[in-house]
Amino acid sequence: MKRAVALLFVLGLWLGTALPLPAIAQNVADFPPLTGRVVDNAEILTPEQEAQLTSKLQALEGQTTDQLVVVTLPTLGGYDIADYGYRLGRHWGIGQGETNNGILLLVAPNDRMVRIEVGYGLEGVMTDAYSSIIIRNDILPPFREGDYFRGIDAGVNAIATQLTLDPEEAQARAAEMVATQEDDGGLLIIGIIFLVFGVVTVGGAVAGAAAGGRGRRVSGAVDGAGVVLWTTAQILSSLASSGGGGGGRGGGGF
Repeated sequence: MKRAVALLFVLGLWLGTALPLPAIAQNVADFPPLTGRVVDNAEILTPEQEAQLTSKLQALEGQTTDQLVVVTLPTLGGYDIADYGYRLGRHWGIGQGETNNGILLLVAPNDRMVRIEVGYGLEGVMTDAYSSIIIRNDILPPFREGDYFRGIDAGVNAIATQLTLDPEEAQARAAEMVATQEDDGGLLIIGIIFLVFGVVTVGGAVAGAAAGGRGRRVSGAVDGAGVVLWTTAQILSSLASSGGGGGGRGGGGF
């Protein structure tokens, strides 16, 4: 009898530590209530700014049926923003059930993180790469200046512009924008490579002239510079081939 009780006690302890029920309950409790199209829990918007954004989001849904919700949180509480955004969107049920056309613009100012979470029904026009471009080009520059409303408003405008286009036109526009960004990044990297090459070449020539007859020492310096140049080129080339895009459905820090 005592042995059975002990086994039951051990089983209870194991179940209590193995099952993540408290963690799941805590995750749900962490989600703020959906109080409107703008949920400003971080209190970074004035009532006038919140009303202005709400009007835009309401007009967008009236025109397209797509639901865009802006949510700000003081902190993510240690959660990964991608996982938090995905779970929050499901918890709130953003978008039409049959089309899954909801989008979250999630901002955590104290964690310096922002993310665009896109429902599956809109992934064709709001791709991961295009969402990242909107964050990088429209949202983050004002954020870095401490102007949260301007960044959020710019992000809302960019998303709304994309969603109000014809789907085929929106997909083509997103692809063109991503291709342009990648081309610009590739040209920048090539320019850096040539700049490094020029600096190393000039530096080697100057070192050779200053060293005079100390050929062996100069040769070693030039060889070392060649190694640096080669390594730099390899690193930059790998960055160019990777595209430098953001992961997930569009997220970044600022």
